[in-house]
Amino acid sequence: MNILLIGSGGREHALAWRLSQSPVCEKLFASPGNPGISECAECVAIDVADHAAVVDFCRANSIGFVVVGPEAPLVDGLGDSLRAADIKVFGPNANAAVLEGSKGFVKDLCARENIPTAAYARHSDKASALADLARFGLPVVIKADGLAAGKGVIIAETEAEARDAIDHMFGGGFGDAGAEVVIEEFMTGEEVSFFAISDGTNVVPFGSAQDHKRVGDGDTGPNTGGMGAYSPAPVFTPALEAEVMERIIQPTVKAMARDGRPYSGVFFAGLMLTAQGAKLIEYNCRFGDPECQVLMMRFEGDLVELLLAAATEGGLAGAERPVLSDGYALTIVMAANGYPGTPEKGGAIAIGNVGDARIFHAGTAMRDGQLVANGGRVLNVTASGAMVTEAQAAAYAAVDAIDFPTGFCRRDIGWREVVREKVQS
Repeated sequence: MNILLIGSGGREHALAWRLSQSPVCEKLFASPGNPGISECAECVAIDVADHAAVVDFCRANSIGFVVVGPEAPLVDGLGDSLRAADIKVFGPNANAAVLEGSKGFVKDLCARENIPTAAYARHSDKASALADLARFGLPVVIKADGLAAGKGVIIAETEAEARDAIDHMFGGGFGDAGAEVVIEEFMTGEEVSFFAISDGTNVVPFGSAQDHKRVGDGDTGPNTGGMGAYSPAPVFTPALEAEVMERIIQPTVKAMARDGRPYSGVFFAGLMLTAQGAKLIEYNCRFGDPECQVLMMRFEGDLVELLLAAATEGGLAGAERPVLSDGYALTIVMAANGYPGTPEKGGAIAIGNVGDARIFHAGTAMRDGQLVANGGRVLNVTASGAMVTEAQAAAYAAVDAIDFPTGFCRRDIGWREVVREKVQS
């Protein structure tokens, strides 16, 4: 079977690496891809916003399956167009991708289905949002309702910061994503990313991870798309996983199907482990980035077969849960100077001997035979180990073997679990 992968980041490089290993995969195409993806797929230029062009490419190249990596094409309805053309696709239709496309939609769904989450309010104008701030206390969470590349969430510690966030969003700081704002109560606890695969009716768990959103060591500075991650998250115990499947994931699957929005694809549930139990922060309709990288390092099955089952109505019926390896995987994001603001592009990169670590390309390009930075998050340096401490050491040894003068990374990825491991030893 010929397969088309949509996307160009580190998540897509990790997916391409696993998809290309499947005996079901005859040829893998990626659009637009990147220099790393080109090592395991043929990179092609297709305007993914032009759904007819994507369908035409699939027909011309006998594509039997499309895997959509990023969220924007799904929210835009690419899944609908491919299914209408009788092409199998991994990823939800637009009316189900609204789980990521609108934070307010998710909050309303949680309220209807009694899914545990933070108290909230939706506002479509600045005056009512500002007037409503006082009842939430401080700190308070201000979210742009729509897609904002992982940066549309501000945790305001003061009233002035909250007012500035609301001004920024309604002032167009996140474009159309900020046309509506969600104000949420601040939840205290440890954050975990949990993944599950659904065919619209059935759902199976796919592992946990913890990522690091803040740009600086010690979880300081502004939020980013993610500066590193490790999997699994030991604080997310089997008992907690069962609770989340029962109280959060399965009710969502049932509600979406009942409402004519069957969800086929991956659930990425951002969770807060509070004193009252696990609560939903938000849903994403794609594999996380950089969580996907550590999940793919641990996944031991045939990724094509699993994703094809999810893309088939009832395909996961009776399916066993996906098998992920014992031990840990940890990934470190090497970013371009200036990120998460305006990144410095064009900086030369030389990758030395990284041992058993795997380098997933996120924002790279080739110019005159030289690998260069071409985005904010540039490389995902990923390693495995029996313990998080071991995986962290291997990953940072690989980071130190990469010459990237105009780049930087956090030096404390995995710190929570490293501390716990030291206490236990």
